[in-house]
Amino acid sequence: MKLTNLDMDVLRSFVTGTELGSFAKAADRLGRSQSAISLQLKKLEEQVGEALLRKEGRGLGLTSAGEIMLSYARRLLELNDEAVSAARGVAVEGWVRLGLVQDFAESWLPILLGRFSRAHPQIKVDVQVDRGVNLAEAVAKGELDLSLGWGDYPTPRRKKVAEVPLRWIGTADFALKPGEPVPLIAFKHPCTFRTRAIEALDAAGMPWRIAFNSPSLAGLYAAVEAGLGVTPRTAEGLPARLKLLDGTCGLPPMAPPIDLYLHVGEETPPPATEKLREALLETLAHSLVSVGAVKAANATIDSVLAAS
Repeated sequence: MKLTNLDMDVLRSFVTGTELGSFAKAADRLGRSQSAISLQLKKLEEQVGEALLRKEGRGLGLTSAGEIMLSYARRLLELNDEAVSAARGVAVEGWVRLGLVQDFAESWLPILLGRFSRAHPQIKVDVQVDRGVNLAEAVAKGELDLSLGWGDYPTPRRKKVAEVPLRWIGTADFALKPGEPVPLIAFKHPCTFRTRAIEALDAAGMPWRIAFNSPSLAGLYAAVEAGLGVTPRTAEGLPARLKLLDGTCGLPPMAPPIDLYLHVGEETPPPATEKLREALLETLAHSLVSVGAVKAANATIDSVLAAS
């Protein structure tokens, strides 16, 4: 049996176009013409002997074979990029102090750190998990090199990297009680989520009360699970035991989306910090739960890195 060697450039075009939802956007991102991308996709289909894309409305969707190829292509590209980073970064060493909000700590943070450690074994990372306001303050004081958090807390070097929809989080059987204020579960002030929830309820003319305060996200979710009320959050890191409440629950929508900001401590970060920042942004662009947020992250990642 003759073995087929897949082309990494072709796989990258396939994955990028699928994740951006447009191969025209992929052409812009990768610096190729649309006709070149089309030829690459045709080559990939010829190599595997199956159609990977099909017409879906005005756009293209994945076939069953395409879904399988996408899964393998991501893994191949990840290993390829990890190998290149490891070879190029062998001489980079140092310590990086990273701050991250709790939403990400139990989802993709361990995967990111494991991959980063393999690619850059000489770089050690200290992680602080906390509320966004505390992390931003730590960066401003020089106590952290990087932080990723919700809300536009003022630091000298910050960039918006994604816009994520705000949602009400509750139990499957949650229902508003007639004549009673909305039981709100939130962090203490200052908290962007708390502020946005109160603004939405006030705008809708709905009375509310703070039913539970907690310094930790786990505490908020535990209170929600216990039936004490609802909390405003995103879909990121949502426990399986809780659900996103839709419009039928009677709660007003919270718009616009909440902004996710990357804060950088130094004007010219050292190589170790720069390596982690690049890895963080790449992971973010592929790991957000919300499709809209993924597109926003993909759209801004190049500009964020270019602004270094």
